[in-house]
Amino acid sequence: MVMRSLTVALSTALLAACAVGPDYVKPTVPTPAAFARVSDASAVDIATGVEAPAPATAEPQSVAPQADAEFWRSFNDPLLTRLVEESLTANHDLRIALSRYDRANALLRNAKLDRFPTVTASGVASDTRSSADQMPGVGRDGRDNESYALQAEASWELDLFGRVRRNVESQRAEAWATASDLDALQVAIVGEVTRSYVDLRGLQERLRVARSNAENQRETLRLVQARFDAGRGTEFDTSRARAQLEATLSRVPALEAQVAVTMHRLAVLTGQTPDALIAELTPQGPLPALPSRLDPGTPGELLRHRPDVAAAEHRLHAATARIGVATADLFPRFTLGGLIGSQAIDSSALFERDSETRLVALGIDWSFLDIGRVRARMAAADADAAGELARYQQSVLLALEDTENALVRYARSRVEDQHLEQAALDSSTAARLARVRYEAGAADLFEVLDAERTQLIAQESFADGRTRSVNNAVALYKAMAGGWPARVPVREDVASR
Repeated sequence: MVMRSLTVALSTALLAACAVGPDYVKPTVPTPAAFARVSDASAVDIATGVEAPAPATAEPQSVAPQADAEFWRSFNDPLLTRLVEESLTANHDLRIALSRYDRANALLRNAKLDRFPTVTASGVASDTRSSADQMPGVGRDGRDNESYALQAEASWELDLFGRVRRNVESQRAEAWATASDLDALQVAIVGEVTRSYVDLRGLQERLRVARSNAENQRETLRLVQARFDAGRGTEFDTSRARAQLEATLSRVPALEAQVAVTMHRLAVLTGQTPDALIAELTPQGPLPALPSRLDPGTPGELLRHRPDVAAAEHRLHAATARIGVATADLFPRFTLGGLIGSQAIDSSALFERDSETRLVALGIDWSFLDIGRVRARMAAADADAAGELARYQQSVLLALEDTENALVRYARSRVEDQHLEQAALDSSTAARLARVRYEAGAADLFEVLDAERTQLIAQESFADGRTRSVNNAVALYKAMAGGWPARVPVREDVASR
């Protein structure tokens, strides 16, 4: 009757218990209504100037989304699409991040089990003999003793003040933080693969430009040499033409090395040995075409999609919950324990009526005499939460800065592209006309060499600028966490179900 009354009283107290410590409230961070640079790169078809249609609102889903596949597919490059998809399944950094996420979920399951009784079982079988000095006057057989015991034990911390609940809350938030870390790494890997692929195609184009210009300059050198052999030129002209050719040829080895290094990087990003993609990537391909539409959305939408901001918020939540864990030590900790078993001196008598054993106990552990250490731990938890709050606010500012920078760089690079393309076309025309004028005797060699040098610089600059434009598009993708052109749906907290 006493134990029944005690159980009822404790159950009532448990149901009425509250969790000590602060409840988490998402902090409010002031954000602008629109991006400052949205006028530079707004939701407009860049090719036609027609306003793009507003994107459809995505329905929430309960599964953590992968990095936005629509981004890399918008480049219409099957090889790039395959490389990105391979990296999302085979990249070793992603495998490491996935293992951390699995570990966090395992720790969450372990924390949840603290809400239930811990049950263990044990058994002992012993055969002992005492010495004659220990039992004088007793024969050998009388000094032998056998003992058998089986028992099951249960212990349960009664979470009257929420220590266990706050710990579960903290572990759940940490698990979601690692999930957001995994999302952020997916975005980063997609961006790195795409950037490396774009760099490769840009380097191959620069290599083609260098070789093409070298061939043109080789033809100029033949012409100058022929005029010299015919007595109509000078050795000075021949030396100048040869020097310009050698200078152009000197660009080729460095570009070849950069091409090889980029191929190796792409192979490792996709989880392969550095030489695995050489044969496939060696044939030159065009630079990926830039997507024609751009919708940066609003800063508020951005912050909902950035996984690094989500990770910072989850870690702030975890730190807030740990304040409650530390605060619970100010109050007594109640543990309900029980034991049931059987003990006998003969194994055949283990389960007879008089061999049973049992124990029911209520334990109280209270650290009020160690209040200094408890309050020190509380102060440390408060400081951790303050630091996580500052880190969250900083992540918001950095996300906004990252996107503003990406918007202006992308928009300005498109304008730069137009000028560089025209310069490359005009320099090619000028070099061709200079050679014609030289052959007709209307211009000297200096004009030809200067025009060819300008052509090389202009064509290289155009190839480099176009590469930079595509990479700025990739940077904008990373800044918006893959939400371009279709934004990532908001996730539900599946771990709480």
